[in-house]
Order: sequence, then C-alpha cells, then structure tokens
Amino acid sequence: MGTIATDSQSIRPKRRRSWLIHLFPLPALAIYLVFLVYPIFSAFVYSLYDWQGIKRGAFIGLKNFVTLFTVEPFNEMFWNALSHNVLYFVVEMVVQNGIGFMLAFFIYRKIRGAGFLKIAYFMPRLLSVIVIGFLWKLIFNPNYGALNSVLTSVGLADWAKPWLGDPDTALMAIILVNCWFGVGFAMLIFLAGLQSIPEELIEAARLDGARGLTMLWRIILPLCMPSITIMTVFTFIQAFEAFELVYAMQGSMGEPYYSTDTLAVYFYRMAFGGSGGAGETALGLGSALAVVLFIIVASVSAISVYLMRKREVQH
Repeated sequence: MGTIATDSQSIRPKRRRSWLIHLFPLPALAIYLVFLVYPIFSAFVYSLYDWQGIKRGAFIGLKNFVTLFTVEPFNEMFWNALSHNVLYFVVEMVVQNGIGFMLAFFIYRKIRGAGFLKIAYFMPRLLSVIVIGFLWKLIFNPNYGALNSVLTSVGLADWAKPWLGDPDTALMAIILVNCWFGVGFAMLIFLAGLQSIPEELIEAARLDGARGLTMLWRIILPLCMPSITIMTVFTFIQAFEAFELVYAMQGSMGEPYYSTDTLAVYFYRMAFGGSGGAGETALGLGSALAVVLFIIVASVSAISVYLMRKREVQH
C-alpha cells in the first residue's frame, strides 16, 4: 500500500508539469490571434458594410466586392496592380532566386573567401527597407544620381534617363532593387539546402559518371526541392505584399501614372489615403481588396506547397 501511495504521489507532479507545459504557447497564440486572425476577420466584416469615411453604415453584403471587380476605375486599377504583382514575382524568381542559388552553389563548392562572401551578400538584408528605398531613390535621381553619372562617365550618356520618372522603367527599377535587397536571404536558404545533401550521395553520383550540369540538374536540384519550395512560397508572399519599398521610392500613388501600383499600395490608398486618388477614403472597398489579397496569397501558397512537396526527394 505504501508503494502504491508513493507512486501516485510521484505521478501527480508529472501530470501537473505536463499541464503547465501546455500553457507556454498561450502568449504566442494570443499575439497570433490579436495581430493576425483578428485583423483578417475584421477586414472581412468591414468589407460587408458601407462606410462614410470611418463611420460604418448599412450592411450591403458583397456589393464592395462587385464594385471592386466591375465598376471603373476600381476594376481597372485592381487588374493593373495585380499584373504588377505578378511581374514582381516572376522577376524575383528569375533574378533574385536565380542569382541567390548560383551564389549559394559557389560557396557550397568551398571557393576561397566563402565566409566573407556570405556576410557581404547578406549585408543589405540588415538595413531597413525604408533606408534602402531612399538610398536607391538618390542613386536613380536623374540630375545628380550615381547611376546616370556612371553611365555618362563611361560614354553611355544615351542610356541615362529618369529611371523612376519613366513609366516604362519605374516598376522594373524597384523590382531589381528588391532583388538586390533579398538575394542574400535567398542565398542562405539555398546554401542550407545544399549543405543538407549527404556527401555520400554526391560521391555515389560521381562514381556513376555524373558531372557538371548533369550533376546539378539530376542530383543537386531534386535534393534541394525543400529549400526551393520555401523560397518559392516566400517570394510569392513577398511579391504580393510588396509595399514598403514601393512606398519609400514612389509614395502611395503608384507614380508615374500608376505604373508602380501594387495591390498593397492600392489597398493603402483606398483605405487610408483616398480611393484611387479620388480624395476620399473607401474603407469598405479597401477591406474587400484586403480580403481578396489574403485569399490569393493563402490559396496560391497552399497549392504551391502541396504540388512542390510531391516532387521533393526524401533522403
């Protein structure tokens, strides 16, 4: 009897500790609910009402969504901003992630100075996006900017132009700045994927005659699919939430002539700075746009993860 009583007494503290362990995630869960779940839910609720400034009016159901997709100029500006987000994603995937993977591969091959290169490539990521935006805005300045000065000094004065003032180049200039800013992070993700490949598999592939591009295409890339999946989803989310850099370099109006508009910038302008430049806020329409943006990001990210996970090689 004494042994049974002792065992039950020892079990109780263990159960108490096990119960207390489940309390540790509660602060993080509370922050998640307050700052992520609640804003998403409230945006959906706000999108179902008419608004006079910041005063909620009558319940109108899905009318804000219908207006967003069918009424000018809202529908035109929505598709214009969406096309810019798609271009943002495509260029980042090709330029940022392509260069990031090449840099990671060179460092993985243990070239001289690899440690210094990792720090140098990642250094821009340590700076604030706002600081990066203003810095590059000075570089692109058509009168005293460093880029036009360099082009002129090397005999390419015909290439000098108002990069951020030309609708044909403004968006691409911002995207390339974002690629420069993010290439170090992409490099680290890809480098982690490369370093996780067992050396025995590489040696076995060499013994089978795999060399050069064959080794890269048939062995290394399939084994790096987890890191490629992570970067693809991350790049998509970043591209469709592009706001800070665009705002720092071009403001909230998507200048010039809405050529740098993105969905996040358009949302900000509608909800807080005048609907499409009309001089008044449209909180209901802005909330509807926020819901649409959330659905796009969440659904495409989930589908991408599902499809790419099926192609991953387990080792």
